[in-house]
Amino acid sequence: MARGFGYLVAIIDWFSVGCWHGGCPTASTRVLHRGTGRALSNFDRPEIFNTDQGAQFTSDDFTRILLDRGIKVSMDGKGRCIDNIFVERLWRSLKYEEIYLNAYET
Repeated sequence: MARGFGYLVAIIDWFSVGCWHGGCPTASTRVLHRGTGRALSNFDRPEIFNTDQGAQFTSDDFTRILLDRGIKVSMDGKGRCIDNIFVERLWRSLKYEEIYLNAYET
């Protein structure tokens, strides 16, 4: 973005975007926790929650949110973006069809 980064978390199933949450441009972990909490309170509890191996997703704070609710934690193989192809495609579409076309200031 023109003035730095913006963080967005999207929680999707194989059929739809279940929840998304954007927030503070410097606190991606805070955005992740709020988005996850929102999704888990608004939708049925999933059996498995799959993520990549980013620092936010491997943190004890994040995995505790899932484990405390009896949700199995699953993580993609290191450097394997095709393991989570649905969300990777969402990010590509969002960037190329919206963000890059509209030079947002904030």
